[in-house]
Amino acid sequence: MLRLARQRRATRQNEAAKKLGVSPADLSRIENDAKEPSAELLSKAADAFNVPVEFFALTDRIYGAPVSVHPMWRKKAEVTAGEMDAVIAELNVRVMHLRRLLESTDINPIRSIPQLDMEQYGSAAKIAGLLRAHWMLPSGPIPNLTAILEEAGLIVVHSPMGGSSISGVTFRVPGLPPLIVLNRDQPADRMRFTLSHELAHIVMHQFPTPTMEQEANEFASCFLVPTKDVASDFGAGRVDLPKLAALKRVWKVSMASLVFAADRAGKLSMAQKNYLWQQFSMAGIRTSEPPELDFPPEEPTIVHSLLRIHIENLGYTISELAQILTMNESELPEFYDITDVLGSAPTRPRGLRVIK
Repeated sequence: MLRLARQRRATRQNEAAKKLGVSPADLSRIENDAKEPSAELLSKAADAFNVPVEFFALTDRIYGAPVSVHPMWRKKAEVTAGEMDAVIAELNVRVMHLRRLLESTDINPIRSIPQLDMEQYGSAAKIAGLLRAHWMLPSGPIPNLTAILEEAGLIVVHSPMGGSSISGVTFRVPGLPPLIVLNRDQPADRMRFTLSHELAHIVMHQFPTPTMEQEANEFASCFLVPTKDVASDFGAGRVDLPKLAALKRVWKVSMASLVFAADRAGKLSMAQKNYLWQQFSMAGIRTSEPPELDFPPEEPTIVHSLLRIHIENLGYTISELAQILTMNESELPEFYDITDVLGSAPTRPRGLRVIK
């Protein structure tokens, strides 16, 4: 837990040792359970890493890196080891919180999540179509992808991800619903694509494979923009930037995603496709699409509703809620946006049940 607290604050071991007044070798032995920490050291660590001292007494299992980490496409930046450690630490903390919040509440999914293996079905595009059929989604755009996934019992949260270039990640641990964390510092169209990408891993990939990222991208593209559904939107006319901009508002995906969809639908020759990519580069669209085409991000609701139940229905104060989550009260409003439920009338959020 000492290592987890340190890594969550993106603090190197040498830097932490200096703050705690011990040698790096001693801190390493303590973190590896080869030496017992003193009460004084834990008190210093609580201040240094902004956690209650009780945090170090937790016995929750700590999990390692997930199967897939989805990088931000436009940044093209590598994720450093320190950033990855911080993200894994945050994921573990969120899982601890979920486990405690779900002790008094229950999630009632109205959709099931099938396992559709690539080896059996052979195509990510086919699996995307099968999942849409399984969920009985109508043809055309998906207005709110986050709501659909939450109806299937998936937990979606937004996070700054420590300022890293990680776009999204899925954390699956025994006994809890899959947790999808999306980097909130990305456009809403990219967040939807990342969410669909992470859904692909949950549905298609029980184990890592060399082609899993490419398959997840193909699934995401076809799940959000099915080829047969979008073909008529391109019509028989020319596919150009104004048409792509208009369709972005309809399908709620990037203009670049629509170029790929038009190509799948047979609406582009090689020359037309190359010309469009040239236009994208000249207009700077490949790195940043026009801000006037942006739309608000989809807001997850399950974690917010779990906190709301504890405050409104179960009568927890902010101090008591922070205590059961083993975090400092001052950090709770920063980690979870609960300002809108403080002082409001009790309600029972849809899809959640209080366990007596």
